[in-house]
Amino acid sequence: MIIKQVRLSQQAKDQLSRLKGKTGIKNWNILCRWALCYSLAEKTLPTDIPLASDSNLEMSWYTFGGEYYEVYEALVKAWCISMGLETDDETVSKYFRLNLERGISYLCGTGFIKSIDDLLHLAVK
Repeated sequence: MIIKQVRLSQQAKDQLSRLKGKTGIKNWNILCRWALCYSLAEKTLPTDIPLASDSNLEMSWYTFGGEYYEVYEALVKAWCISMGLETDDETVSKYFRLNLERGISYLCGTGFIKSIDDLLHLAVK
C-alpha cells in the first residue's frame, strides 16, 4: 500500500468541489482517480513543492482505489520507473501525492471540463 490515508490540500478540495458540480460525479475518490491518471499521462515530473494537507477531505487508500487499489499503486510505481525514480515507499508516496494534486489542478484549471462528457473525452483522445 502506497499510503494509508489520502489527505488533500484545501485548494485541491475546492477544485474538486467545482469539478463535482460540473460533472455531476458525487464521489471524491472517483474524481481523484481521474486526476491521478490524467497527471500520470504527462511526460514530466510534477513540481516538487511541499504539499499542505490542510483540508478535511481525507480517505483511506482503499477508498481512493476501490477494488482496483493495487492497479493504482502499480501505475504510480511504473510511472516512477519510467521517470528514473526509485520505487521505495517514500518516493512512490511522494509522487502519488504530487501527481494527484497536479491532476486535480489540471482538470480544474483547464476550463474545458464543463460536463461529464468533457471528462470522458479525455479518456478517448
